Amino acid sequence: MSTPKRLPYSSSGSGAGGPRRGSGAGSRVLPPVVVLVFLFVVAPSIFFVARSGVQVHVASDPKGMDDNQETVSQEQLGTNNLKSILSKEVIDAIVASQQETGTLSLDFFRNHASPSWKTDDLINGKMNVSLNVDDKTKAQNSSSEHDLPLTDKAPKNDSGEHQVDTAVKIARRKLREKRREQRAMDLVRKDDEAHVKLENAAIERTKAVDSAVLGKYSIWRKENENENSDTSVRLIRDQIIMARVYSVLAKSKNKPDLYQDLQGRIKESQRAVGEATADTDLHRSAPEKITAMGQVLSKAREEVYDCKVITQRLRAMLQSADEQVRSLKKQSTFLSQLAAKTIPNSIHCLSMRLTIDYYLLPLEKRKFPRGENLENPELYHYALFSDNVLAASVVVNSTIMNAKEPEKHVFHLVTDKLNFGAMNMWFLLNPPGKATIHVENVDEFKWLNSSYCPVLRQLESAAMKEYYFKADRPTTLSAGSSNLKYRNPKYLSMLNHLRFYLPQIYPKLDKILFLDDDIVVQKDLTGLWDVDLNGKVNGAVETCGESFHRFDKYLNFSNPHIARNFDPNACGWAYGMNIFDLKQWKNKDITGIYHRWQNMNEDRVLWKLGTLPPGLMTFYKLTHPLDKSWHVLGLGYNPSIDRSEIDNAAVVHYNGNMKPWLELAMTKYRPYWTRYIKYDHPYIRGCNLSE
Repeated sequence: MSTPKRLPYSSSGSGAGGPRRGSGAGSRVLPPVVVLVFLFVVAPSIFFVARSGVQVHVASDPKGMDDNQETVSQEQLGTNNLKSILSKEVIDAIVASQQETGTLSLDFFRNHASPSWKTDDLINGKMNVSLNVDDKTKAQNSSSEHDLPLTDKAPKNDSGEHQVDTAVKIARRKLREKRREQRAMDLVRKDDEAHVKLENAAIERTKAVDSAVLGKYSIWRKENENENSDTSVRLIRDQIIMARVYSVLAKSKNKPDLYQDLQGRIKESQRAVGEATADTDLHRSAPEKITAMGQVLSKAREEVYDCKVITQRLRAMLQSADEQVRSLKKQSTFLSQLAAKTIPNSIHCLSMRLTIDYYLLPLEKRKFPRGENLENPELYHYALFSDNVLAASVVVNSTIMNAKEPEKHVFHLVTDKLNFGAMNMWFLLNPPGKATIHVENVDEFKWLNSSYCPVLRQLESAAMKEYYFKADRPTTLSAGSSNLKYRNPKYLSMLNHLRFYLPQIYPKLDKILFLDDDIVVQKDLTGLWDVDLNGKVNGAVETCGESFHRFDKYLNFSNPHIARNFDPNACGWAYGMNIFDLKQWKNKDITGIYHRWQNMNEDRVLWKLGTLPPGLMTFYKLTHPLDKSWHVLGLGYNPSIDRSEIDNAAVVHYNGNMKPWLELAMTKYRPYWTRYIKYDHPYIRGCNLSE
């Protein structure tokens, strides 16, 4: 190991003889001073000169100086632009970031966005919408909200030294962590709330059936919670369905004892429920049957339960039930149409008794008083064509009871031969006060024959007879419902077509009010004679809405005769209460127009059977619309008519199948009709007519 050289005590040598000893004190102090000067003055100077030399070398390059100045100028310009665009709060955030991280650059600012600019509330709102956010979405939200480091370590500078975090940065980091923890707590809390709700719902459903009685059966049936009057009835029927399913499973899995037990319970439950529709109809032993069946079902579930097989079996039963429902709907349509066109036994009884008593009367007692009013055009005349004695009596009674001057009202009744005696006898026994009434027989109108009336000629044709009376027509209920509406026997009666011959029946009258026998009058109708029809023939209430009851609903617009003469969007109107100007009728030859269209429709190519379609065609552009309060329709088919409309109407009309004298009538509308019937009348009481 070499020995380091020792510094000389002086700059002069001592010669060959060795070192020279100093002669004074000064010569001994000089070397330490030189060393100190070298360490504290010369060495730092050399170091700084070396550094400045490098910088001078870089700065001495003209090209480098220009680039540096250009960079400074661009950064200054960008900073000025940012100050003009950004708010003071954003500029303050930039300054704070510069103080924390050193020299500020646009790249740093772009890659390290300030958390104060993030819309945490919006993010929180979106996260709170759903509790089922997947992990990928959570990761994206987390990375977008927390771009800066989440640890407490400070960033490093270029030299590898740690910078000291400022108080602002630490506070901001803690605030972010606090928000993140709060969001996590909210998600956990809402998730817990959702689980609690599901558990509560399941608990409520389990309360539907007493497990001690029915085992595990029918927990899914929520309807059992309802305190309805038919809860037990429906429960027994549901038990029967499930017992049938389990019996099939028991038979397939070779469990004869369980199969026999289920079959026996099914028979007992069927006997218990019978035809009951409410719990009050059940036998008092029904609760015992329910308990016994529930225990058997619970046992069957434990032994033969198979979810897949039960699902298939129930689906097959559902499809079978759906087919039965469709078949029953067809049968219901047929039966309702049939019921609507028939006369109840009690009304038939009334007609027969009245007929017998009428023909027992002497001829002089068969005449009505005030016959001179029948052709007086100054009075209020009504036309009523009906074969229903009770319905005709309601029309007359309701009109007279609501009339201001009953003595000025005249009723012209026309019926068929079968009911002629009954109609006369009823009004002879129950005259309408001071009003005038007259009954005629349609079969005595000798001018109404097949040579004059196209309808009578068509009814005598072989094609029409085949349509109505063909021997090989379908006889089943479901098949017979097809076009049953148009095979209505009333279309064979001339009473339905007399409305097109009013001037021929009453040649000396100027105006007449036509009424159907399924209406009820609630107000005085004399104001209709004062309505200005503006030269039109027919005054009626329009029935069209935005898209229904227009001409295209009734007429065949694929036929060129219809398409060429009528507007498919023209508004329809209602028969049932119509004021007719018989003078204009004659001038316009309305009956002739009706005959022309009826002859063209012999093969039913223009419209189906009925009187409304030819009426729409005959009175096309000749009908004046009346205010709707005169005539409210739909009481025979529409259960949702507003009560105020009915109460404010002058006439309510039971058009449809649910006539008020039938058992299938709607109960809510029936009192408007029954209030005009005297149920204590001997004839009505004798035929068991009840309210």
